[in-house]
Amino acid sequence: MLSVFIQLFITFFKIGLFGFGGGYAMLSMIQYEVVENHQWINIKEFTDIVAISQSTPGPIAINCATYIGYTATGGSISGSIIATFAVCLPSIIIMLIICKFFLVFRKNKYFSSALKGMMPAAIGLIAAAALMLMNNHNFVDYRSLIICMAAFILSYFFKTGIIKIIVFAGISGYFLF
Repeated sequence: MLSVFIQLFITFFKIGLFGFGGGYAMLSMIQYEVVENHQWINIKEFTDIVAISQSTPGPIAINCATYIGYTATGGSISGSIIATFAVCLPSIIIMLIICKFFLVFRKNKYFSSALKGMMPAAIGLIAAAALMLMNNHNFVDYRSLIICMAAFILSYFFKTGIIKIIVFAGISGYFLF
């Protein structure tokens, strides 16, 4: 059982370390590691975790790590704590280093160029996460597609708040399914 905790820590530390672009950019890495590599959960459970993590307070990657840590260790709170700590630790370390050296390097052209180079990579990771979630578990039939398109239209064209869209989607799903 100890090896699961160590694997959990290493996996989520690696995700936290290389997951540039925030939680949504990390989703494809999390999915690969926990579904395909370690097989702690299946793709249906992962899709459910993402949905729950989006609708609960807090960053999506941390919410996912907490639930996956709990599940991977057979319902252990320690697993949740380890996974959550591991995914946060690289950011804490990196921010401490950046804060220490930012004032020194902020006008350095190489440093600025490196940050500019990371932006397209982050956008690509977010797009990969969006495409990964477009599977037969999320889009069961045309009704799912209608809810998805309505949410997009409400958000993009009518600038509707995310909470209203989540409530709309939940009510629509209740009545349509």
